[in-house]
Amino acid sequence: MLPLSATDLATLIVALLAAGVFAGMIAGLFGVGGGTVIVPVLFWAFEILGVGGESNLHVAVGSSLLSIVITSWRSLAAHRRHGAVDEAVLKAWTPWVGIGALIGAGVAGLASMQGLAIVYGLGLGAVAVQMALTPEGFRLAPDLPTGWGRRGVGAGIGGLSALMGIGGGSFGGLMMTLCGRPIHQAVATASGFGMAIGAAATLGFVVFGWCAEGRPPLSLGWVNLPAALIMGTVTGLVAPWGAKLAHRLPKRTLRLSFAIYLLIAAGAVVVKAL
Repeated sequence: MLPLSATDLATLIVALLAAGVFAGMIAGLFGVGGGTVIVPVLFWAFEILGVGGESNLHVAVGSSLLSIVITSWRSLAAHRRHGAVDEAVLKAWTPWVGIGALIGAGVAGLASMQGLAIVYGLGLGAVAVQMALTPEGFRLAPDLPTGWGRRGVGAGIGGLSALMGIGGGSFGGLMMTLCGRPIHQAVATASGFGMAIGAAATLGFVVFGWCAEGRPPLSLGWVNLPAALIMGTVTGLVAPWGAKLAHRLPKRTLRLSFAIYLLIAAGAVVVKAL
């Protein structure tokens, strides 16, 4: 693996800084950990600059997960200041979400780049369709599941989020809105799932990718440390701005904006990988 030239390194850093600002706004607005921005940007940057190889998407996902820990903490703190977080839900669901995230990291270790891209695209696409087309107030259940239902759904949220390198906002927010919770409360509470997902899944991506071939320079397993630290820091600083804006937007505007963005992000990754 040849080291990056000074020009390529500068290009990568500028791209990471710009994407970090955008990712932070997305994280605060929608309660996601920024992975819907970080994964496509890192994957495309690694591919265009010719670093890494077959593990580039795995590294983009793993690096996103590490940055999610920082971003989710900042986003959750901002939403708490608005009193929008359901603390009881956060406490009850977080352990199962974390367990699912660790399992998801293990599954990622068995998946090819193309397989991981398909999971990413289908997952984000499904959330986007639901957000755009489901009528306001539509419910699948009168309230959130409890008992084994909570454990299974929580683990599923963590597992899928880990496979895609995203925070808890996409699937956690979807689950809460379908169970009758207001969109602002769903976004705020689900942002807290990101810390459990990020911490557990990052550990898994480091361990399962420890000896993998085709990784960009300065990667620890499937986690590229410079990319994760730069984007995690920038997104963490910007996330409170997005959270503040989220509480000023109409619910329908928030849902449609999220859906359109998710479709674009999903398409970008699938097209490049396949």
